[in-house]
Amino acid sequence: MQMETPRSGMYLPAGYAPQYPPAAFQVEINCLAPVSGPPEHTGHPALQTNYQGPQSGYPGPQTGYTVSTTGHESYAAARLPTQNNQTIVLINTQWMPAPPPLLNCPPGLEYLNQIDQILIHQQVELLEVLTGFETNNKFEIKNSLGQMVYVAVEDTDCCTRNCCEASRPFTLRILDHLGQEVMTLERPLRCSSCCFPCCLQEIEIQAPPGVPIGYVTQNWHPCLPKLTLQNDKKEDVLKVVGPCVACTCCSDIDFEIKSLDEVSRIGKITKQWSGCVKEAFTDADNFGIQFPLDLDVKMKAVMLGACFLIDYMFFEGCE
Repeated sequence: MQMETPRSGMYLPAGYAPQYPPAAFQVEINCLAPVSGPPEHTGHPALQTNYQGPQSGYPGPQTGYTVSTTGHESYAAARLPTQNNQTIVLINTQWMPAPPPLLNCPPGLEYLNQIDQILIHQQVELLEVLTGFETNNKFEIKNSLGQMVYVAVEDTDCCTRNCCEASRPFTLRILDHLGQEVMTLERPLRCSSCCFPCCLQEIEIQAPPGVPIGYVTQNWHPCLPKLTLQNDKKEDVLKVVGPCVACTCCSDIDFEIKSLDEVSRIGKITKQWSGCVKEAFTDADNFGIQFPLDLDVKMKAVMLGACFLIDYMFFEGCE
């Protein structure tokens, strides 16, 4: 049987077929030729378009990572400056071709200008499965073709991870194929409750690291998961509304991305069902994000931050 590769610019039904296995288990394949250009995408409001020319006004991405390659520029291993000096190794991984720099675009976010869908796969940690000892989470961020766009790695100390568990504050570092940190997500410690509108969850998105480009804040509601996506000035831009029951069995769970009046649907964040064994014995989750192709790249990055916040709020402790 043959399966057609989904065309860029099309929304896929729930499930985000085709599914791609983690990079560590893929066989070596030849690099695909770069896509000639993004197709037209209509029917959705555009917040910012027409990025042209070289980037300006942004410092370069944060350095300080030791990067080693395995004989091809598309294959790399990055060493992160975390407490345990962990190393991220991705072997036989096909990376998305690097796009040209864009005007008024933080360095490293040019990739988001060419895609309207993101697939996020959390890596299964063997130590965590066997012992229940919480480890730093690692995520593979891919486009709809299965090409790697970024790698996200949690940087949290051992005591915080195992004492605060899913409610823990964390720093999530998002790296490109060179091991450069292009985005940083900062989540402070919060103890929100459905009964009291205090200490609500939030996360700050920085690109490049140290330069905030947006925020995701939780809105209190007794039944529904609700989040607000904000720009760098903390002005409300979009809403995220989830289902009343955020945990269901054998089906995907959609969190709708809507306009501020919650009338127009802009996109969605979907928690994908990973199978009975993986769902029962691990907290490694798969997500998909859909958004308009012509949406501002900064707001796409904020949606990525919203996805990680949703994961920790509702699914990190599910195993």
